[in-house]
Amino acid sequence: MGFSCGIVGLPNAGKSTIFNALTLAGSAVASYAFCTIDPKEGTVAVPDPRLAGLAEMLKPPQVTPTTLSFVDIAGLVKNAHAGEGLGNRFLANIREMDAVVHVLRVFEDRNVSHVHEAIDPAADFDVVMTELMLADVETVQRRLDKARKLAKIGDKEAMGQLDVLGRLVESLGSGVPASRFEFGHDRERELAAGLFLLSAKPTLAVANLGEDQLDEIQPAAEKLRSHLAAQDVPLVLLPGKLEMELTELPEEDRREFMHDLGLESLALDQLVEAGYRLLNLVTFYTIVGTELRAWTIPAGTPAPAAAGRIHTDMEQGFIKAEVVPFDQFMDAGSEAAARSKGYIRTEGKEYAVQDGDIVTFQFRA
Repeated sequence: MGFSCGIVGLPNAGKSTIFNALTLAGSAVASYAFCTIDPKEGTVAVPDPRLAGLAEMLKPPQVTPTTLSFVDIAGLVKNAHAGEGLGNRFLANIREMDAVVHVLRVFEDRNVSHVHEAIDPAADFDVVMTELMLADVETVQRRLDKARKLAKIGDKEAMGQLDVLGRLVESLGSGVPASRFEFGHDRERELAAGLFLLSAKPTLAVANLGEDQLDEIQPAAEKLRSHLAAQDVPLVLLPGKLEMELTELPEEDRREFMHDLGLESLALDQLVEAGYRLLNLVTFYTIVGTELRAWTIPAGTPAPAAAGRIHTDMEQGFIKAEVVPFDQFMDAGSEAAARSKGYIRTEGKEYAVQDGDIVTFQFRA
């Protein structure tokens, strides 16, 4: 089970630059529209101080972090929902993602064209969101038309869907994304979930800065942040080109350049962490043999399903989970010491694995 964040935005917003910085996957970067046509995927380790602390204490031969996948999707343009700029193909790519990361151009560069000839990241965000909502209107309208036909011949399930589908079309058409639609009950939510609406996906925005904007970006950033906050969209400030160049350097040189620039850490780490939070994920850890490993699951996942993240046989044969929170494990210094201090507790099938849990699963083979 993986979790994917689709990187979207207008052409030349810097999507591929940021993707390269994240993944070092070498996606093409150029100053003309639609340089990226086929989506490219890269897997990124999630920064994890707890995993580093465990590794420092236990010194296992193998340490495996948890990851997120980022997918570089070609630029969207106005009327993409109607096929403009190969829009239908790109929208289909977005539909497969768990979350959407909007890259918004803030940097100024006369050598890199802008499809609207003016730098306005808030307006660019609205253009892309409008295209996603218009595509959703078409999706819901098709389902509504089908439900109406079935309702005419007495289909009770279709009759029960008419109201919510009609309200959803109206809401999307008025500029409200599906993520902010007010559902009446769980059955309505389940119906909408089956439509895989683009504007229902968790959404994050990235302001792609120029290196010369690092010291004076706050006023413009606050304006953009305020615009996005009204839509419950978090914002990460990221100098994409600079960070791509930094990630290409040897680690010692990178640290030296970052010190000269006054950067304590890469904004890329903030982006990965924000994507992790956006998807409402938690991390648990296992120590098996020579491997210390971090695992990603949605918050609230029951222990058997968490075991299934490791192997399906473990979920099917689940017996119990032995659990110790990270802080208590670090206080004890080892599994044996944690057990002697009474920190390790036994949990059953109803237990929801918590962020930071160190877990040993017992199961029937």
